[in-house]
Amino acid sequence: MTLSLHQRAVVADTHNDLLMAVSARPPRQWATFFRERWLPQLRDGGVDLQVLPVFIDDQYLPEGALRQTLRMIECAHVLAEGNPDHVRLCLDASDIDRALDEGKIALVLAMESMPGLDASVELIPTMHRLGVRVASIAHFGRTQLADGSGEDATGSGLTSAGIAALQEMERLGIVFDISHLGASGVAHVLELATRPVMATHSSARALRDHHRNLTDDQLRAVAATGGVICVNFFAPFLAEHEDDMTLDRLLDHIEHIVSVAGIDHVGLGPDFIREVMDDLTPPCCEDLYTRGVNPKQAIPGLEGPAGLPMVTQGLLARGLPEKDVMQIIGGNVHRFFGQLLS
Repeated sequence: MTLSLHQRAVVADTHNDLLMAVSARPPRQWATFFRERWLPQLRDGGVDLQVLPVFIDDQYLPEGALRQTLRMIECAHVLAEGNPDHVRLCLDASDIDRALDEGKIALVLAMESMPGLDASVELIPTMHRLGVRVASIAHFGRTQLADGSGEDATGSGLTSAGIAALQEMERLGIVFDISHLGASGVAHVLELATRPVMATHSSARALRDHHRNLTDDQLRAVAATGGVICVNFFAPFLAEHEDDMTLDRLLDHIEHIVSVAGIDHVGLGPDFIREVMDDLTPPCCEDLYTRGVNPKQAIPGLEGPAGLPMVTQGLLARGLPEKDVMQIIGGNVHRFFGQLLS
């Protein structure tokens, strides 16, 4: 029953940094490396809709950020063009539905923090022309647009450029992602936003008091915009102690967010960083160690997308109705993109 339900459902993952791993190869290998290394995992996990964030690691900052941004966007186009029977890079809701109807994985390009743009809001339309449909404006630290959650003590909202970025994204139809944004920045966005917003990979602060997670008030506020909160699987954001970094703890976060935000506003944003790190030399994201987080900690069995059926099985085992499970594992995100990317 579990496998059948998982196969019948639209399964959506709103945050997988696999572009970091693929783009680290020579360009002539991008399509084949994706096909050989990542496509089997996505298929084993039943992924139908995959958001591909463009994340720029510290080694490229600041001078190489824009060049690496463009390189990763080009990588997404090349891997899609090199695997036309398996994936489609989607620009709107009709593209997504066409990909799903054809049995292909619908890929949606995102930008995480946009360091290559800094305050050059006039380049956001350029990113839109290149296929970006989801974006955030901060990571852990400070950008010229806003402060990330690691800078919560500043109490800072969006800068004037950040406000302009939000307005430009809404004009273009780019989905605004609040994940990683500082608490005051989240409040500022929710005050200004005229369209639904999304958290592509955030969990519940009520269960793990970490600045990367969202409070119950924030969860309710995102839902009130018509948005979706996609639960992060990154183990250190789910529990403080390694023994508690389990599937059950992840399911606790999912059920809590459902209870607070409502069943129509929850999705999955796994953030499978361990798999990406294993593909990179030198490893990415080393700054996480300095923040007291081991980026290689993972829930057993959920180190990568192939483990996604475990989540479906776990939710069903807890007694959630099949309809609710199908909404959580992808139905809500599919509906949300259908409305926002139309």
